[in-house]
Amino acid sequence: MNVCVFCGSSQGDRSIYKEAARALGQALLASNCSLVYGGGNIGLMGIIADEVLAGGGKVIGVIPDFLMKKEFGHQAITQLEVVKSMHERKKRMADLSDAFIALPGGWGTLDELAEILTWKQLGLITQPVGLLNINSFFDHLHAQMNTMVEEGFLQQSNMDMLIVEKIPQSLLAKLGALTV
Repeated sequence: MNVCVFCGSSQGDRSIYKEAARALGQALLASNCSLVYGGGNIGLMGIIADEVLAGGGKVIGVIPDFLMKKEFGHQAITQLEVVKSMHERKKRMADLSDAFIALPGGWGTLDELAEILTWKQLGLITQPVGLLNINSFFDHLHAQMNTMVEEGFLQQSNMDMLIVEKIPQSLLAKLGALTV
């Protein structure tokens, strides 16, 4: 199974986020999953890619050329694809992936998560989507999503498409069960 991970290009201010990226990398290896991600060598992106590589796993990165020119592309991964735009990056990652996970991150992570959930809602993709809610990072976002349901802007069935877990192995197991 190819699992796309959306995550920060920074490491965050707490070591728990770095530990979570490593733990998810180890869980991917233990589940015989390949990593698909944004292709960077910095932040949580670099940490999870390095963890999967260190365990002998497969890592596929997709990076836009303008970020590659800034020397953020991870040169040691199994496969690095350079694309023209952020939109093309998200589309290519979706095409390569059997499931999606969001780790903590900033605007880019939020953008990727929102777009992939929108694509799922519209039936453009069928792959399962999950949040790895480390350190309660996504609690407020999840509460906002529930408010969207309560106020009639999001159907409960669409909200139910999102799987939220705090433990990487539990999240991978639930995502894997939905990819059959």
